[in-house]
Amino acid sequence: MKNNKGFSLIELLIVVAIIGIIAAIAVPNLLQSKAAANEASAISAIRNVVTSHITYSATVGAGKYAADLSALQTASLIDSVLGSGTKDGYTFASSGGANAFTITAEPLTAGSTGTRYFFSDESGVIRYNTGGSANSSSNPLGQ
Repeated sequence: MKNNKGFSLIELLIVVAIIGIIAAIAVPNLLQSKAAANEASAISAIRNVVTSHITYSATVGAGKYAADLSALQTASLIDSVLGSGTKDGYTFASSGGANAFTITAEPLTAGSTGTRYFFSDESGVIRYNTGGSANSSSNPLGQ
């Protein structure tokens, strides 16, 4: 009799099936973790834009807030990635004028890159909504 060393076809199929089951369990958790990381990055970016608007108003804006993200980028208050309006699975939009500004962040693909929409203004309070675009009457973070 020969002494065969190695795995049989059945053993290999069982190992592949187990790896497939583990992958099926792990992938959804990985996607949820990525969406949570994108949301945390969006919140941080909104805080940065709020601070940048206030700095802009106090320095180069002569009391007026920046008109948009590109004005903040030109003043070197935000980086080029955020200045482009897209960062870490979210799109950002900002507008400002003499007395007020707004900043919004929306997921590129709702549910996949993030589940919450964000909003802030000159008050500095970051608000969110899960059903669509956030605004000044949306829930503040922490509630």
